[in-house]
Amino acid sequence: MMKRLALLPLALAAAFSAHAATTTKYLIISENQKQIGEQVVVREDDGLTKVRFIYKDNGRGPDLTEQFRLGADGTMTEYAVKGNSTFGAVVDEQFSRQGDRAQWKSTSEQGEKTISGPAAYLPLNGSFEVESIAIAALAKTPDAKLPLLPSGTLSQRELDRVEVTGAGGQKQTVRLLAQTGVGLSPSFYWATTADQPRLFGVIIPGFASMLEEGWQAAAPTLAARQKAAEQKMLTDAADKLQHPLTGLTVVRNARIFDSDKASVGQPSDIYVLRGRITAVLPAGSPVREADNTVDAAGRIVLPGLFDLHGHVDRWDGALNMAAGVTSVRDMGNDNKQLQAMLDETAAGKLLAPQVVPAGFLEGESPYSANMGFVIKDLKGAKEAIDWYAERGYPQLKIYNSFPKAILKETVAYAHSRGMRVSGHIPAGLRAQEALDAGYDEIQHINQVLLNFLVKPDTETRDLNRFVLPAEKVADLDFNSRPVKDFVAYLVKKQISIDPTLATFAFLKQRDGDMNEPYASVASHMPPDVARNFKVGTMKIDGDAQLKRYEKSYAKMVEFVGIMYKAGVPIVAGTDDIPGFTLHSELALLVKAGLTPAQALQVATRNGARYTRTSNDRGSITPGKLADIVLVDGDPTRNIEDVRKVSAVITRGYLIYPREIDAALGIAPFVGDAPQVVKTATPVAGIYGGGNNGARARIDASARKKD
Repeated sequence: MMKRLALLPLALAAAFSAHAATTTKYLIISENQKQIGEQVVVREDDGLTKVRFIYKDNGRGPDLTEQFRLGADGTMTEYAVKGNSTFGAVVDEQFSRQGDRAQWKSTSEQGEKTISGPAAYLPLNGSFEVESIAIAALAKTPDAKLPLLPSGTLSQRELDRVEVTGAGGQKQTVRLLAQTGVGLSPSFYWATTADQPRLFGVIIPGFASMLEEGWQAAAPTLAARQKAAEQKMLTDAADKLQHPLTGLTVVRNARIFDSDKASVGQPSDIYVLRGRITAVLPAGSPVREADNTVDAAGRIVLPGLFDLHGHVDRWDGALNMAAGVTSVRDMGNDNKQLQAMLDETAAGKLLAPQVVPAGFLEGESPYSANMGFVIKDLKGAKEAIDWYAERGYPQLKIYNSFPKAILKETVAYAHSRGMRVSGHIPAGLRAQEALDAGYDEIQHINQVLLNFLVKPDTETRDLNRFVLPAEKVADLDFNSRPVKDFVAYLVKKQISIDPTLATFAFLKQRDGDMNEPYASVASHMPPDVARNFKVGTMKIDGDAQLKRYEKSYAKMVEFVGIMYKAGVPIVAGTDDIPGFTLHSELALLVKAGLTPAQALQVATRNGARYTRTSNDRGSITPGKLADIVLVDGDPTRNIEDVRKVSAVITRGYLIYPREIDAALGIAPFVGDAPQVVKTATPVAGIYGGGNNGARARIDASARKKD
């Protein structure tokens, strides 16, 4: 693999042109210093630029070939990209501009627009060289703003400058830029400081870096400076969006969802002090010297929702809070990065849910996921488990390349340290064998159903773990003895299942069709975000294959219902866009046969139960943490109403989703929010915010799906 990558520049030089003017090569290096990809940019004398962009991590990644020309204003007049996306979908996209007329076409959309002046086209799939073009074009504008095509405005500001040293001792000054206007959080790029600036590198904390070849030693310095700059932005956001509730707070006239009974009780008043519930009394009970009063006005009040399959980063928190997700189980991360986020959240410097960490444990192979601990042997596995146990991790997650020969001993050791064990099924095993080795839980519906589809030599560390279920589950007989025996075993052992149905809807999404989990939210999203909901993920050839994949996915949803009704514990996780996807997961559980109230129970009581936090979360009960979600409508009857979160109380703060929506450019899901009255002083909710956005070209789906 590495030998082939090393030969790429020679092959590219020959293929592109014998008259290439300049070549710039960037290396993509994972957090554990493994090269996982590269970007090679060839700028020819005739103005044509050609780019080869490829990276592979965790058995998948994009493979793209681009070419483009620029106009006098530095924006593209011609653009084309071909190849495959992270999960194998065909990429074929073109853009052209002649005068004031712009046209574009891809496998999922086409359009045209009349526009005057500079404007940057935003490809659905592209390399980081697109960002380099934008950096240079924005430098030419008087206000560091640039119209986007098809829509929107890209903004850029400088956050920091630092001198770095290259491999040969050469030095240069680079600057950190924050771009907003694309996506739901800022994007950060390091750029040169020349009159014609270009991209120098990209740092994705805890995952990877992409820097010009020869400058890799600068990555730690740039990462530290970037973290400090990001932290200031995040602390400012937390200060604006988290409203402290000092003293005694009473949430009056609340209809509380009882997560044990999956029902709604009579109107009640909830007393909150220092982040905990001190009492729950009948509505209208005398209030003695409360410092704050929140009038729920008969709204249904839920315990804070749990997302049991996240991979959190510093920018996820706002989306989770706006959705009423107050607890997230992190299912794999960079260990140092996660520990820092836990500290920042505890200090109130980060707008974030409470995180329950699961330690990530992987084995060495060409397919390895590069986070947590990647080990070779049992000694390494035990040392990793000790590290996690000493830091209070209640769970261990085992991944695809883990050595099957030491699985049973590893699970037993984790159990001896008081940890639950879950994960993917290591290559070469069936789910039943992982359960026999001691697993307490399985992640993802595909990992469950692969139990009936694999042989000992089936490779499940590449895209086959998606393609095989999409092709074969359609024909799986759920009434067969092997399937029934497996379900009975899950029930007997009380093995919990984390199906992430919303994430796996991509298996049956065709280019140009709206991805099912996002149909309900697309109209609320910024245009560039909604646009991506129609981009297909899998390579689907023709209607016959589409129908087969649709049938397979429908049966995956059905199987979750079969397991639940049989008595298998189900938990609700996303592994996708935070917040909104949890709501979609609950809607799919209802589609599987659960009632809306049962789906809410899964996201509250089960969430606490399978994170071992039932002592202080999962229900609105005196003595527990005051994780309280006020919802408009009645999600116990219509699960879509769970999206109508009007206010959230958690960690001693009051949070208004409308404020977060305004800051992220999202159309709100509710009208008026409940008012807060302080002693002798009425205080209304403050609805403010700006507009920011983001995109990381090493896209989040590659790290978060499966």
